[in-house]
Amino acid sequence: MTTFLPKDVQAGLDAARKKSLKKSSKLRVEVDGHSFRVLKFREDGFSLDVENAPRLRGLVDLYDGRRHLSQCLIVASEEEGDLMHYEFKRATAASERAPVDFYRGENAPVALITQDS
Repeated sequence: MTTFLPKDVQAGLDAARKKSLKKSSKLRVEVDGHSFRVLKFREDGFSLDVENAPRLRGLVDLYDGRRHLSQCLIVASEEEGDLMHYEFKRATAASERAPVDFYRGENAPVALITQDS
C-alpha cells in the first residue's frame, strides 16, 4: 500500500513541523552579527532551517537564550529536506571568568591587605 498526500497537505504538514521545532528550541547560533535559530541539536552538531541560514563555515557562538554555551568551529555537512546539518570540528565551553595561568591554592587569599603605619 502506498501513501499519497496532495502537495498542499504535505506542505502544510512540513510547515507545522518546522513551526513546532522553532517553538521548542531556545538555542541559537550567532555569526558576524546575525542570529539563527537551532532547530535540532546533537552531540556532534546541529541543524538550521535551510531557507534562513546560509552555508555557514568557521567560528560561531552557541547560545541558550542569553547564556553563552560555547564557541564552535563548524562545517556544513549535508542538506536534508528543509534542514541544513552542521558538524562540530571543535566546541569549546564558554566560561564566565577568564582562565588563570597559575595554580590557585584551595586556601589562597583573595586579596592582599597591607598595613600602612
